[in-house]
Amino acid sequence: MIEVQHLRKSFGDVTVLFDISATFYPGKCNLIIGSSGSGKTVLQKCIVGLFQPTSGDILYNGQSILQMNNQERKQLRQDIGMLFQGSALFDSMTVEQNVMFPLDMFTRDSFEKKLKRVNEVLERVNLSGNNKKFPSELSGGMKKRVGIARAIVLNPKYLFCDEPNSGLDPQTSLVIDKLIQDLTRESNTTTIVNTHDMNSVMEIGDNILYMYKGYKEWEGNNKEIIFSKNERLNDFIFASEFLKDVKEMRMLESDHPDQHANDSTNK
Repeated sequence: MIEVQHLRKSFGDVTVLFDISATFYPGKCNLIIGSSGSGKTVLQKCIVGLFQPTSGDILYNGQSILQMNNQERKQLRQDIGMLFQGSALFDSMTVEQNVMFPLDMFTRDSFEKKLKRVNEVLERVNLSGNNKKFPSELSGGMKKRVGIARAIVLNPKYLFCDEPNSGLDPQTSLVIDKLIQDLTRESNTTTIVNTHDMNSVMEIGDNILYMYKGYKEWEGNNKEIIFSKNERLNDFIFASEFLKDVKEMRMLESDHPDQHANDSTNK
């Protein structure tokens, strides 16, 4: 579990995060959403430890990241997996070498043991047999799955994903969402996802934090978001006329569940 307590972050005279408090739970897909400039990326970077907060605190299972010594921070880094927006694969390395990179950095395991672990995670993301391919030979969805394999190769307790569906078609995005959700639940990982993808919000949003101009504007899950009365959130989520129609249909179904059940039965 990760707890953010009264977090504030400023760059010089410009404040980008204002008194953010939130809890991110293990075994759930915790989503941070908001338009560009809302502060969600800065928030995630503060949580990971890439930015030092101006004030407030960040707790990993009750321990403040700001109070950790060097050894404790090194251990925490091994417990964190990162999936970057562009996958951030090394072009000159094969799939196998990319996934093995964290093992080379943080372990002294033999090559055979590292290769065994690499093959395990490649099988888990349905990429068995692609060890010797280079990133240039992979599709966008395959690159994302290699990125996920690399992110989980150290069995992290915490998984951070930055726009995991960026640049992917809707069908591939669903595959990536399902994979992240399954991995989160299987390993009881605390997963935090920054996303603009409304399909992700509706499909895997166990816990959703909506940011607006540096403030926490709304918090809930993918069931509650449909019925939110927050106008800014609704403008963000239901930007298109089609999605507005979907929201209205969901609202009508909730108001008349028996009628909806009868309609379904009669079809």
